[in-house]
Amino acid sequence: MTAFITHCLKSARLDLLGLLLGACLCWSPGAPARADSITPEISSLSFERRADAVLLSANVKFELTPVIEDALLKGVPMIFVAEAELFRERWYWTNKKVASAERHMRLAYQPLTRRWRLNVASGMITNAGLGVALNQNFDALPDALAAVQRLSRWKIADAADLDLEQQHLVVFRFRLDTSQLPRPFQIGTLGQADWNIDVLVKQALTLENIR
Repeated sequence: MTAFITHCLKSARLDLLGLLLGACLCWSPGAPARADSITPEISSLSFERRADAVLLSANVKFELTPVIEDALLKGVPMIFVAEAELFRERWYWTNKKVASAERHMRLAYQPLTRRWRLNVASGMITNAGLGVALNQNFDALPDALAAVQRLSRWKIADAADLDLEQQHLVVFRFRLDTSQLPRPFQIGTLGQADWNIDVLVKQALTLENIR
């Protein structure tokens, strides 16, 4: 019984320490919020169809707030998620979802090499790197962010998912996934605009290229 109580007290102290650390990083005096920061937006969105797939290309415009950049420099990775859903429009009922895709992008700073590392996968990225399809290293943060912001010919559906006689709609969303941050940060980011990178757009599927 005594060992159990001691274990609980230690766990509680660790949780409190983590919470205080997250709060300090979220509210760091050296990282004031920018009043003139750019509102996240999708600056371009296009689609093309090849023989076996529907491809999406997009550019996302956003800036990292000083709070996010400060957390990155302190070793906290940021996970950006791109989500695309393809719907077949139906006049007699709600639209039918026929395909969906996700891209998870983990951006992290490596203090020893002073370089930035970007992992890309179609699902959640674990510490072991499971499911990672692409690894890239960058010397500067702007170069790493440019790779995050640009999606080029990303497969979001099979060509067989399309009914060429029907109209289709694509719902595209890009966001910073704060739910994948360490637990203390998840608490510290609640309701904080400095952590809000989230943009969604709906667009009719117009296929520019058919191959």
